[in-house]
Amino acid sequence: MDNLLFSFSFLCTLSVTFGLNNSYDLSNFSRSSFPPGFVFGAASSAYQYEGGVFEGGKGASIWDTFTHKFPAKVSDGSNGDVADDFYHLYKDDVKLMKTIGLDAFRMSISWSRILPNGKLSGGVNKEGIAFYNNLINELLANGITPFVTLFHWDLPQALEDEYRGFLSPLIINYFKDFVDICFKEFGDRVKNWITLNEPFSFANGGYDGGVVGNLAPWRCSAWANCQHGNSATEPYVVAHHLLLCHAQAAKLYKQTYQPIQKGQIGVTLVTHWIVPYSSSIFDVKAAQRALDFMYGWFIHPLVYGEYPTIMREILGHRLPEFTEVQAAALKESLDFLGLNYYTGNYAAHVPSSNGANVSSSTDNMAHLSTDMNGVPIGDPTGVSSFYVYPKGLRDLLIYTKERYNNPTIYITENGMGDLSSGDFKRDTEDSQRIDFYNRHLRVVREGIEYGVNVKGYFAWAFLDNFEWNSGYTLRFGLVHVDYKNGLKRTLKSSALWFKNCLQNTKLQQSLYFKLLSKKVLQARFRKNIFDM
Repeated sequence: MDNLLFSFSFLCTLSVTFGLNNSYDLSNFSRSSFPPGFVFGAASSAYQYEGGVFEGGKGASIWDTFTHKFPAKVSDGSNGDVADDFYHLYKDDVKLMKTIGLDAFRMSISWSRILPNGKLSGGVNKEGIAFYNNLINELLANGITPFVTLFHWDLPQALEDEYRGFLSPLIINYFKDFVDICFKEFGDRVKNWITLNEPFSFANGGYDGGVVGNLAPWRCSAWANCQHGNSATEPYVVAHHLLLCHAQAAKLYKQTYQPIQKGQIGVTLVTHWIVPYSSSIFDVKAAQRALDFMYGWFIHPLVYGEYPTIMREILGHRLPEFTEVQAAALKESLDFLGLNYYTGNYAAHVPSSNGANVSSSTDNMAHLSTDMNGVPIGDPTGVSSFYVYPKGLRDLLIYTKERYNNPTIYITENGMGDLSSGDFKRDTEDSQRIDFYNRHLRVVREGIEYGVNVKGYFAWAFLDNFEWNSGYTLRFGLVHVDYKNGLKRTLKSSALWFKNCLQNTKLQQSLYFKLLSKKVLQARFRKNIFDM
């Protein structure tokens, strides 16, 4: 099957070979090889793109504080004070989106740009409202649909100082007040809302750090070298409150705004795909545990109103519980599911730690790795822990369909990072990124053929940007940003590839999909995924 995957392109096969072992598939795809109305977009977030952190009445966020107070926690000691200066350059960037041919742009709204101290009592920032109105109008005027994330990790610092942010249940009503303003001010034009981005990453990175590294607000246990926090309990409390924030926001939208504005609301989750390290029953169960502790932690309550059984068994009193009312609200909250996918891991069984250095990162009793007997799970990328593993995206889509009631899915992030080399030619001639997108889009089509209800695909990212604790050392963008030359934008080879593909509307029928029937696909996927 892998040979077939590589042999048949959507339109034609054009390979470029580098060295002895790396052959990149640079073939094109056609819009018409996806269902009518399928959305192609690119993604961003406010802190990573906007800059202007001290302009337009904006208040401080926890990321402003984190990067200034603890610069050593960022690889290059940098921050998002200027970032891509999207706050000032958005009109030019929207023109680039139109040039590439994007249908949609995923953006986020900075909570502290709307409510500088996080609460209505501190006043609504009219300049912040105006900025997002102007941005949304500019997108629509250029035929680009906004997909708007309401929380992409940049909590107002005032709420962190006063209530410890998401550790307090008070955050639920403050979040509701914030999103209410957004629905009211922008919902006549924004029809696609995402409440949260990657609650797993925020809970783990901000309150443990064992999987994604330390992120704002930088809390974890003392044994993990944090000044404040508890890695064994706080991630679960924060995740619980994040889920309840989502449920409240969705309920508000569905009851008050959706009947008039006719939009949809969902949430974006992230997961790696987890493969058993061996065929032993211990490793097979470890892979399922690892998936439940990363993905099931959030999607299971959204579909079934409770945490996965294995989490409840292992964690006991450390895992909060939902009331019947909360569970019902969660189960009614999704119009669609956003999925962020980057890589796969192997999982091997690890015995219980017997209470030593307990953390949410090790509660799954699984050792995650990226190689088996020295052979990596996929091609390496500029991100040391991310290997190219398209099969994982296909399997994740099928798994979600089968286990979680076949939700409508948008792939809200998928992309590949390069190490910033400082060499313009090397940073812009990104053949491996084209290969990455080609292979992942192909497996999205396989998922659709299987019956997964995938409605869109967003590349991460539109621009090179501030990549959280990696700073500017990584480049994920379709568009190169020259940080030493006035933030000049240049379309990379991958952006030109997308442009050519998205302009290609000639009807094509892939030979690959003539060879594989739906029954063959279903039989194969069921054997690979569900016989655990």
